[in-house]
Amino acid sequence: MKKITIPYWIFTGLVVLFMGMGAIADTASVPDAVELFEHLGYPDYLLPFLGIAKILGIIAILIPGFPRIKEWAYAGLVFDLTGAMYSNIAKDGISAGLSFLIGYIIIAGSYVYYHKRQKSGLLNQTNQVKQAERAL
Repeated sequence: MKKITIPYWIFTGLVVLFMGMGAIADTASVPDAVELFEHLGYPDYLLPFLGIAKILGIIAILIPGFPRIKEWAYAGLVFDLTGAMYSNIAKDGISAGLSFLIGYIIIAGSYVYYHKRQKSGLLNQTNQVKQAERAL
C-alpha cells in the first residue's frame, strides 16, 4: 500500500508545484510571464486562460473520484506542456525543450501511480470509508 501511495503523492505534489507556480503566474499576468509570451509571439489575453485551465486541471487531479475528469486533466496538462515545449523549441532551438522533460516525467509518474492506486483498490477503499462515514 505504501509502495503505491507515497510515490503517488510525491509525484502529484510535484505536479501541483510545477504546474501551479506557472498557473498562478499566468493567471496573474506576472511581467515575466507576459514577457515570455511576447517573446514566443502569443497574445497577452491567452495567458490568463491557460493559467485558469491549469488550475482547474490541478483541482481535478486532487479531488477524489471522477476518474474520467482526471484522465482529461492529465491529458490537458500534457497538452499544455507539449505546446509550451514546441513553442520554445521553435523560437529558441532544441536545447530550450530539454528542460520540459522534467515536467513530462513528473506528470507521467503521477498518472502511472494514479492508475496503480486504482487497480490496487486503494481508491475504492477510500470511497467505501467515506460512504460508511456518511451513513453514520
